Amino acid sequence: MQQTVAVIGLGYVGLPLAVRAVEQGYAVIGFDTHQEKIAKINKQECPIEDAALDTLLKKFPFEATDQPDRLSKADIVLICVPTPVDEMYYPDLEPVISAATLSASQLKPGVLVVLESTVNPGVSEEVILPIFEKHGHTVGKDFFLAHCPERINPGDEKWNVTNIPRVVGSIDSIGLEKAVAFYRSIVDGEIRPMKSIREAEAVKIVENSFRDVNIAFVNELARSFDVLGIDVKDVIQGAATKPFSFLAHYPSCGVGGHCIPVDPYYLIERAKKSGFDHRFLKIAREINNAMPAYSVELLQNLLNEIRLPLNGTVIGVLGLAYKANIDDLRESPALRIIEHLKHHKAEVITYDPHLPSLSTESSLETFLEKSTALILATNHREFTEHLTPELLKQHHVEVIVDGKNCLDKVAFLEAGIRYKGIGR
Repeated sequence: MQQTVAVIGLGYVGLPLAVRAVEQGYAVIGFDTHQEKIAKINKQECPIEDAALDTLLKKFPFEATDQPDRLSKADIVLICVPTPVDEMYYPDLEPVISAATLSASQLKPGVLVVLESTVNPGVSEEVILPIFEKHGHTVGKDFFLAHCPERINPGDEKWNVTNIPRVVGSIDSIGLEKAVAFYRSIVDGEIRPMKSIREAEAVKIVENSFRDVNIAFVNELARSFDVLGIDVKDVIQGAATKPFSFLAHYPSCGVGGHCIPVDPYYLIERAKKSGFDHRFLKIAREINNAMPAYSVELLQNLLNEIRLPLNGTVIGVLGLAYKANIDDLRESPALRIIEHLKHHKAEVITYDPHLPSLSTESSLETFLEKSTALILATNHREFTEHLTPELLKQHHVEVIVDGKNCLDKVAFLEAGIRYKGIGR
């Protein structure tokens, strides 16, 4: 008999997962609260900028709805909602709590509930399980609870929901067996069972905290080497020639996305409740959070060389998305850069070909025509391939901060343009 999968949250994680489940023979119900997104999905239009996913959605459509009672048909429920932090960097579990409450109110006997949202160790047992128990459901009897932390890399043409290995943990052995079987039916990569649900929760936090602390390390090196007159990019590339015990990370104008700048806070706060202080993780977050302001500082220094203030000067911010060639705005350092520029009374204009509705300018030409100086915040292909020293000189742009170290430093300097990268 065909099983039905309900996916709660049809964003960057839930949508490709839902399409993959259809492709692998499951009946799928997608639940979301955003009417525009629901309408697009039901018209087989992908609400995310992803050509491959758009093609697959047309080939493997499913029902998207905002009606909670549709969840009662599900044999498997996947919770794929955001786990953000608030303005004070405190974890906000409200989306997960709401999704779990919704699922518990519509539970079919014997259903497997899997939390994919990234959480700190203990959330499944301390927050999610009590919600189901409050609704009269006994884990291991009325339902099974598992955690399989999402792994998705937007814009990656090689690694996607079909082949990225996954880890799974559960409250009990039967739930683990069911969850492992499900993921092995939709994912071609390895599915690793963990000894406990807390271990599974910890895996994702460790993955992203690892990246965060390494990025913080090279961001600090960038600021140090800038003072010492050393090109940090050259140094990292030199260190990367060592075939063992080194993994290259590169500095930039900031860390974005829904994972790296968010997940460490979940572990920091949960450990604090148990009496442990994650000093190292907190320092890494402080360093990375400071990079947008540092990028603006670099721009101010370059403007000082031509006797221009930030106040009243038209500064163009190239790119709004947090990473190249996608339309994902989540936790983008470009937004922080814009805040700092406006704080200094700069006149800010923006251009992102992947986010035209949020850009102040409609084309690169008009953007450059209005700009006096630039900060490149996203290394979109449109910028790395077409932004040349000649183009800047043509539009009388004298200053650029390369926040992604993606441009030809020597070419810009030789052309007489005041160029500054992050640590170079």
